[in-house]
Amino acid sequence: MYMLKMSVHYDTTPIEIREKIQFTDNMMQKAYDALYQYPHICEHIIISTCNRTEIFAVVDHVHGGKENILHFLHAMFHFSEEKLLQYCQFTKGEAVVHHLFRLASGLDSIVLGETQIIGQVRDAFLLGQQYKTTGKMLNELSKRVIQFAKNAHHKTQIGEQPMSISYIAVELAKSFYANIKEKSAVIVGIGEMGKLSVQNLLAAGVTDITILNRHLERGKSFAEKMDIQCKPIEVLEEVLREVDIVITSTSAAHKIITKEKMKQVMDMRKHKELLCIDIAVPRDIERAVQEVEGITLYDVDDLQHVVDDNMQARKEAAELIEQDIQEELLSFRLWTETLEAVPVIHALREKTFDIQAKTVESVFRKIPSLSERERKVIEKHTKSIVNQLMEQPIKQVKTMCKEGTFEQEKELFIDIFGLEDKMTEKR
Repeated sequence: MYMLKMSVHYDTTPIEIREKIQFTDNMMQKAYDALYQYPHICEHIIISTCNRTEIFAVVDHVHGGKENILHFLHAMFHFSEEKLLQYCQFTKGEAVVHHLFRLASGLDSIVLGETQIIGQVRDAFLLGQQYKTTGKMLNELSKRVIQFAKNAHHKTQIGEQPMSISYIAVELAKSFYANIKEKSAVIVGIGEMGKLSVQNLLAAGVTDITILNRHLERGKSFAEKMDIQCKPIEVLEEVLREVDIVITSTSAAHKIITKEKMKQVMDMRKHKELLCIDIAVPRDIERAVQEVEGITLYDVDDLQHVVDDNMQARKEAAELIEQDIQEELLSFRLWTETLEAVPVIHALREKTFDIQAKTVESVFRKIPSLSERERKVIEKHTKSIVNQLMEQPIKQVKTMCKEGTFEQEKELFIDIFGLEDKMTEKR
C-alpha cells in the first residue's frame, strides 16, 4: 500500500482556480462515496478549505491511484485532465505523512500556527470514518496527527496570538482606520469565519456591528448573544450606504456585491470611504469593485501581506515542531513497516505449515499401520520443528521493523523463502 496526496494549494494555485475546485459541505458525502468506488483507492479523506483542496489516499498502485483521483476531479468539477495536471500537485510516500503532520500543526497555513486547521483535519477524518472510507492506515494516522498537533500547540504556544484569516481581516481594518472604535461594520454571512470576525471586531473595540444572514433566525440567535444587530441579507444595499467596514464570508455560489451595485451605493454615500474585505472562497465581491471611487478592497490572497509583523516567534516555534515531526515520522514508519510485516509472517507460517501438513500426510500414507497415538506424536513434533525453524526468521523480521530496514529487505525475504505465491493469494 502507498500513501498518495493530491493538492490544490494557495501557494501554487490562484484563487480563481481554487474556488472552482472546492468541496462544499453539501458535496462531501457524494464526494467521499464516489472516490471510494475507484479501484485503486483503498482509503481516503478530503480536506477542502478556502486555502486548499487536498485528497489523502491509501492506494494499491501509485499511477493507478493518481489516474483515479484525476478522473474523480474531472467528474466532480468538469475540468479537463490537462487543466487539472496544471494545478493539481501529487506527492507520494512518507512526504504525504510529513505534510499531514505539518498541515494539522498549522505549519502549512497562510497564517503560520493558526489553530482552525486542526478542527478541519479532524472533521475530514471523522467524515472518512462516518462514510467508511478510512481503514487501518488512516485511522492510525488520524490519532497520531490530531494528538501531535494539539501537543505541539500547547508545548510551543505557536498559536498564542490568534491570527486566523478573520483576525487578520480585523487587523487590516485597524491599520486602515486609526480610530476603528468609532467605525461601524457589517459582517455578511455568519459561518465560522463570520462569527470570528464579529468576535475580533468586538475585541478591537468596535461596537456598531450588524450581521446579515440568509437564515435570519440563526443570525438573530448569534446577534443576541453578541449584543449586536441582525438583519436579513436582502437589506445589504441599504446597510452598505451607512457602514465603514464590510467583511464578507458567505458560501454563496455567485457574487453578492458587484461593481454596478457599488457604483449606486457609493453615489448615495457621496463616495465616503468604504473598506471591503472579502474572506470568502468562492469570493463574494467582484474584483472590479475596487475600481469604484472611495472603495478599498482586499480578498484572502491579499491578507498574506499583513501576516509579517508578528511572525518571528511563530517561526521559531515552527522549527521546534518540525523537529518533533521527524520523530513522529520515524515512529509511524516503524508502525507501517510492522503492518507490512504481518502478511509476510503469515505467508511464511502458512507455507511452512503447508509443507508440514503434506509431509505428515505422505508419512501416514506410507505407514498406514501407525496408531492414532503415533500419528498425534508425529503431528506434534513436526509442528514443533517448524516453529523452531521459523523462530529466527520471524524474530529477524521484527528486528528489521524496529530498525526501519524491513521495507528495503522485504522483497529479498520473500524471494529467499519463496513466498510470492502466498503473498499473491493474499492480495
